[in-house]
Amino acid sequence: MSSARRPLLTATAAGTLLGALWFVPSANATPDAQPRTESLAAQVTQQARAVSAADAQTADDSADGVKLADTGSFDTTPYVVGGTALLALGAGFVGYSVRRERLGF
Repeated sequence: MSSARRPLLTATAAGTLLGALWFVPSANATPDAQPRTESLAAQVTQQARAVSAADAQTADDSADGVKLADTGSFDTTPYVVGGTALLALGAGFVGYSVRRERLGF
């Protein structure tokens, strides 16, 4: 490989790495919305009363009264597509390197 192409290859690899890092989600520890002014004890009490009322109504069918919170989900498509593309790019670089080594370049 000529010495003129090495900086270009390095810049391409760095750009590819930064592009891949664009897809990494950030982890913010701060809430997006303002916290409620209602105390935690009041919330727990209200939830306990609601569960007790639901249990009393569904004493015969205890499994029907259980409902899980809908936490939602996020779209993983960009992560899958980006990861697949980078995996293919890395495999291409490895194949290119092996080919160059075998041909004696």
